[in-house]
Amino acid sequence: MVKFSREYEASIIPEWKGAFVDYKCLKKLIKKIKVARRDEDDSTTAPSDADALVAGAAGGFSVLDPVRALAARFSPRVQAPSEDEENSDSSGELLRPSAKHEREFLEKADEELHKVNSFYAAQEAELLGRGEALIDQLRILADVKRILADHAASRRARGNLGRSRSMPATAPLSPQLSGSGRYLLSGLASPQSMSDGSAELQQAQITEGAAVADEVMAALERNGVSFVGLPGKKDAKKDGSKGRGAGALQMPATVRIDIPATNPGRTALKVWEELVNVLRKDGADPAAAFVHRKKIQHAEKNIRDAFMALHRGLELLKKFSSLNVKAFTKILKKFVKVSEQQRATDLFSQKVKRSSFSTSDKVLQLADEVEALFMKHFAGNDRMVAMKYLKPQQPRSTHMITFLVGLFTGTFVSLFIIYAILAHVSGIFASAGNTTYMEVVYHVFSMFALISLHCFLYGCNLFMWKSTRINQNFIFDFAPNTALTHRDAFLMSASIMCTVVTALVINLCLRNAGASHANAVPGALIVLSTGLLVCPFNVFYRSTRYCFMRVMRNIIFSPFYKVLMADFFMADQLTSQIPLLRHMEFAACYFMAGSFRANPYETCTNSQNYKHLAYVISFLPYYWRAMQCLRRYLEENDTNQLANAGKYISAMVAAAVRFKYHATPTPFWVWMVLISSSGATVYQLYWDFVKDWGFFTPKSKNLWLRDDLIIKNKSIYYVSMVINLALRLAWTESVMKIRFSKNETRLLDFSLASLEIIRRGHWNFYRLENEHLNNVGKFRAVKTVPLPFRELETD
Repeated sequence: MVKFSREYEASIIPEWKGAFVDYKCLKKLIKKIKVARRDEDDSTTAPSDADALVAGAAGGFSVLDPVRALAARFSPRVQAPSEDEENSDSSGELLRPSAKHEREFLEKADEELHKVNSFYAAQEAELLGRGEALIDQLRILADVKRILADHAASRRARGNLGRSRSMPATAPLSPQLSGSGRYLLSGLASPQSMSDGSAELQQAQITEGAAVADEVMAALERNGVSFVGLPGKKDAKKDGSKGRGAGALQMPATVRIDIPATNPGRTALKVWEELVNVLRKDGADPAAAFVHRKKIQHAEKNIRDAFMALHRGLELLKKFSSLNVKAFTKILKKFVKVSEQQRATDLFSQKVKRSSFSTSDKVLQLADEVEALFMKHFAGNDRMVAMKYLKPQQPRSTHMITFLVGLFTGTFVSLFIIYAILAHVSGIFASAGNTTYMEVVYHVFSMFALISLHCFLYGCNLFMWKSTRINQNFIFDFAPNTALTHRDAFLMSASIMCTVVTALVINLCLRNAGASHANAVPGALIVLSTGLLVCPFNVFYRSTRYCFMRVMRNIIFSPFYKVLMADFFMADQLTSQIPLLRHMEFAACYFMAGSFRANPYETCTNSQNYKHLAYVISFLPYYWRAMQCLRRYLEENDTNQLANAGKYISAMVAAAVRFKYHATPTPFWVWMVLISSSGATVYQLYWDFVKDWGFFTPKSKNLWLRDDLIIKNKSIYYVSMVINLALRLAWTESVMKIRFSKNETRLLDFSLASLEIIRRGHWNFYRLENEHLNNVGKFRAVKTVPLPFRELETD
């Protein structure tokens, strides 16, 4: 049977760990009470002096016994006043050591109860306020959709009537049907329609837009959003009327559908709307917001995501309440068993039962209401569909994945041994071997080997994050039911290597047999891998593949996409995979250009365009990362993002200088490489240790580290710092004049690329550990979804 303390530690919410009952501390205090009571029992049962004499006589007579008896009879009894002072309370009464520890336990328990109660009250108030605002948003959405649908129907009816009378239509199709209709809350028609048609048509559109705006604003007022001082609008509220109260309208205010500009399309639309509003000449409100089909869809999606996040927060708060109630119940049972203080235990138990986190049912009521609303508005009254979104089931772990990992790993090792033997017998690795074959094999094998190594290290990261209870799915905003586990990552790594080595064995056998197109096998492997990546069927982790492509799209088109945690985390991985990108460049050049058919492989490597492209590839990951930092600076106004962008700019400068040095290896450029690369390395090390890992915290209780550490063995952190420092200096090999053979050079380059990936694997764990601790420090366990309908005050 698992002890409750272990079950409790495994069940608590990691981000709220500091707010839970400190069960371990209370358990230690009970242990102190137990030890003190045992010592008291031993002291009361100790033999007296007379009993000791009788016991000594029974065991034998000594000539000193009469002297000892006389001394014991006439000697005064000395008491220790210091112990009396220590064990006395403020009233002067003596306290036993056990009573002192019992009082200490009750004080600590009361302190923990206050902490839990305060945290629960704050979280409950926050979630209730969020729920109230979200329900208002849902009402606004329903009213706006109804209003636009009603006007769309009336527009269609008028259009049909006009066509039946051979008259031109007076309005475009509805937003719900055509997608081109557009309204303004300020009562104006779309900017496109203002430039088309006759003056009568424009006036009709303006009139209808004003009618739509009036109804939308009336709906918003019914849902608690006030509009004051709109020009030409009569007083809508009188004294004694229900609602927000009486009074005349004063200054204009608008409500806009605020959709974050997370992609280039939304960014362009937002800029266009602002330009149209600012440049309008008819006195319209500059802050007016367009209402069209796409915005309604995005608003609906945001509200749905907000409902899911709210339900997740409510579930966590219910779990927080039940776990703390259970913890207090268990610890009080232990206390009464050890101390026998039944009255004090009953009083404290009643206090726990009367606490808000134990008695309040507001969270339960709101959770039921959220489920009902979500089922009605987003799941078509289907409870199973609603629960699929609100309570996604964790995938069941099976032994089949573990079996496949072992199978593919064993197959890979066997095939690699077979390939090494065949290659040695064929003389492939000899200095006089086929140069073209070695280049093809080296680039293709290295490309897939580096991908496989990165997958393996990501699996190790997932295993460590799970072991240390770091919630990577919440940090990366991954769906729990489709997110990878460490076994999945290991399976991907093993299957990739097994497939690659199989292709290499087949290629070598065809070459030894004299086949004319043996080198087409590695090319077919690349085509197969690309096809599997974009395969639309639900095989080989489709959700993960599509997420990867989506993140890569966001990175490539930086800074036009909003930067999320997964985006810049993946961009950092690319800065460690520059050798992989160069291998991909060669493979694309060699196979797509048809070099394996007619041209020698030097066609690619000796071309100036190829060399310039290699420099651009070395430059791109740092450029993408710098653009992400600039985007975050513009959105967050955080100067640290500018400093972070400077780190990647210094890396780009160092890469450019090294490229120039390889082209013209003069002493001047050697010194330039040393200066630029050393400066970039110092910059990167500072950012790794201080910013990304949170080390070198001033006045930290852990030397050179931070106060909070997840791994108990602190030496692991110091070893990782040394490894990171050593691997950051791998660039020094580029300026060393060490002569190697071609095969040795390939092996050295592959080893350095592998070591950089290993360094990145170390970085990944500590970077996410620091992010997790930041979330814990701010009690962030649920993401905050921005609500679309926002009241905007204007000057």
